[in-house]
Amino acid sequence: MILINFLRSLLHMLVMAISVVPWALAVLLAAPFLGPTKIYWMCAGWLTFAVRSGEVILGIRNKIIGYENLPVGSTAPAILLLKHQSTWETFSMPALMPHPLAYVFKKELLYVPFFGWAMSRMDMIHIDRSRRAQAFMKVVEQGKRLLSQGTWVIMFPEGTRIARGKKGSYKSGGTRLAVATGAPVIPIAVTSAKCWPRKAFIKTPGTVEFSIGKPIPSVGRDPDELMREVEDWIEAEMRRLDPEAYTEAYSGA
Repeated sequence: MILINFLRSLLHMLVMAISVVPWALAVLLAAPFLGPTKIYWMCAGWLTFAVRSGEVILGIRNKIIGYENLPVGSTAPAILLLKHQSTWETFSMPALMPHPLAYVFKKELLYVPFFGWAMSRMDMIHIDRSRRAQAFMKVVEQGKRLLSQGTWVIMFPEGTRIARGKKGSYKSGGTRLAVATGAPVIPIAVTSAKCWPRKAFIKTPGTVEFSIGKPIPSVGRDPDELMREVEDWIEAEMRRLDPEAYTEAYSGA
């Protein structure tokens, strides 16, 4: 079984590596002629392909819980705050969400050949982490503009991928943006590490659950207190979805 999963993982990696080149070149050629929304969905098309090929080759399936909790309306704002365990949710979210998404990410990713080059043509928020104050001002400025046009901002509060059964340090950047813009935050728990562990090459078949919590209003809230509420919901939900990964119940932030 390990050999089969290795070969599946190798095939999926090759499929993504080969397909990303023509996709990225097509995006670069089309960008001067298409608006940002069309470019986004063009890019989301490749991510959907990556997820669909993952279903066929790797045997990984997505299950969505709480889809009805997403805001309704073409310009309804939302800031999505996700548990981050692997690359799988980064690829899956654009394939699952009804709105364009704007990731907040470090600018170094723009220099990744083909993938990063195509990302640079998307209307997202890339920041210089070495300039923290200026970086957050940029997040707020661009976040307000994107949210007003119906693009949802997506952030990983823990900042990096976290091993299955573990909890990272939740940073308040997402809730600070929410308070600054008045947009509600939506906590999302993800069990991707069951199939695609952090920094692992070999993936295993199974079901990844995306549990979407109810929107939490941000108006008049303290960002740190709001993030604690987000953290409490996500970590408690992770223990409900993946109890075998956790040895004890979550006791709060």
